[in-house]
Amino acid sequence: MSDLIVSSYNIHKAVGTDMRRDPERTVRVIAELGADIVALQEVDRRFGDRRGVLDPELLRDVTGLTPLALTDRLGLRAHGWHGNLLLLRGAEVERAQAVTLPGLEPRGAIVADIRIGDQPLRVIAAHLGLLHQSRLLQARALSQQIEDGDGRPTLVMGDFNEWRLGAGCSLMPLRRELRAVKRSANTIASFPAQMPVLPLDRIIGCKRAEIGALHAHDSALARKASDHLPIRAALRLPQTSRAVM
Repeated sequence: MSDLIVSSYNIHKAVGTDMRRDPERTVRVIAELGADIVALQEVDRRFGDRRGVLDPELLRDVTGLTPLALTDRLGLRAHGWHGNLLLLRGAEVERAQAVTLPGLEPRGAIVADIRIGDQPLRVIAAHLGLLHQSRLLQARALSQQIEDGDGRPTLVMGDFNEWRLGAGCSLMPLRRELRAVKRSANTIASFPAQMPVLPLDRIIGCKRAEIGALHAHDSALARKASDHLPIRAALRLPQTSRAVM
């Protein structure tokens, strides 16, 4: 099986750096990525009925990606869960759940066990909080979701709102959980979009999921479509993973 292309993108409710809300422009950026799995953040309005800002039919037609439907999502008109949405290409969804993350702000994650061909994979998409202490709690919660899996390779993606890389990094609980397994966790600056200096967005592979060719997707359209650039990587899964049931 060839490498899968995976991506994480905070679309900022489709409001660009020009302060215009343009969902069609956002969809065109997603199409530029050419990804098989995409984790989106801020796809829903935060207040009111929390309706989604994208057109799901346009999204499918332009990108070839299918939004993962959740039965327990936040708000009947929302696309995802606390603004998180997973887009998949050619994947069988075995199980998916919306997870509420601890902390002072309303935050959540999507945990999906999928199969692409004969390859099983757990995908966790999350948007962590602005407060350091909340992120510490949320990192612990994500690490538990990794450990609670059935042993299949696991991909974690999202806007983690963390730029520190050393001892003060709020993601250290998550990293400690990953020390016992083979993983690849790199960082790349993705914020702000017009002059990226902070690595707020992350793609992490663990339990034999290897991440390579990580980079920010820096196109003219992406610099206008959101305050974050999308990040993109190649995901390699081991052939032995097909034995996981």
